[in-house]
Amino acid sequence: MTANETTQAPAANSRRNEKVGNVVSTKMQKTIVVEVEMRKAHPKYKRIVKSSKKFYAHDEQNSARVGDVVRIRETRPTSKLKRWALEEIVRRSSLGQIEDNQPVNQPAAV
Repeated sequence: MTANETTQAPAANSRRNEKVGNVVSTKMQKTIVVEVEMRKAHPKYKRIVKSSKKFYAHDEQNSARVGDVVRIRETRPTSKLKRWALEEIVRRSSLGQIEDNQPVNQPAAV
C-alpha cells in the first residue's frame, strides 16, 4: 500500500454531513445561502410536515446562482455563520440562464 492510497481512503469514507437544497441568495462574496427542506411525519398525527432551514455555505468560485440545486458538505467553521462548503451543483436553474442573457446596463427609454 502506498502513501497516496492511505490518504485518499479517509476522504472517500468521510463522515461529514451532506445536504441537498436550493440556493436562495448569492449576494455575499464567496458565500451562498442554501435552503434545505425537511419532510418528517408528525409524531401524533402521522401527517407529513415540511420544515426548512437555511445554511450559509462557502462558494470559492462564486459559481452557484439563485435557484440552483446544490449539495453542501459540513466543514470547520469558516466565519461566524459559515460551517458548510459547496460540494457540487446538482442542477442548474433555468432562471439563472435568463438573467445572464439580459444586458445589465440598459438606458431607460424616454
